[in-house]
Amino acid sequence: MNREEIQEKIYRINCLTEETDSIYHQAAVQFGLSDSSLLIFYMLYTNKGQCRLSDLYMVSGTSKQTVNSAIRKMEKEGMVYLEMYDGKSKMVYLTEKGKSYAEKTAGKLYEAECETFREWTQEEIDQYLQLTERYNRTLRKQILQLEKKGEQENES
Repeated sequence: MNREEIQEKIYRINCLTEETDSIYHQAAVQFGLSDSSLLIFYMLYTNKGQCRLSDLYMVSGTSKQTVNSAIRKMEKEGMVYLEMYDGKSKMVYLTEKGKSYAEKTAGKLYEAECETFREWTQEEIDQYLQLTERYNRTLRKQILQLEKKGEQENES
């Protein structure tokens, strides 16, 4: 594949990624939530009402400050509470009110995702997962190499 063809494919991948992000943003707006709040409700919903705070940071793709702000707001609304876990970590838990709300928001989003995959064959789902994981793994490796090159250039 020549450079121009690669550029076209990268452009399409980036557009599809942005479109996917936009769809999830649209869901958040429909539920009257920020993107980070929907993600937190989603993570808690799909993890039986509990999740380590560090896992929320890791999957959110946003700053710790943004996640913490969303959680503080959710605490004030009586949706979640935090507890120490394993002496050094914090766990986030849904309250009964939070469970009910998560069912009406994240639960509906989760069901929409399930319906989407019901239209795919098992082979298509497996292929999508394998290729996405491979892409992310390889891109992460390339980004780490960029960081190392940048550090070496700064030392020179």
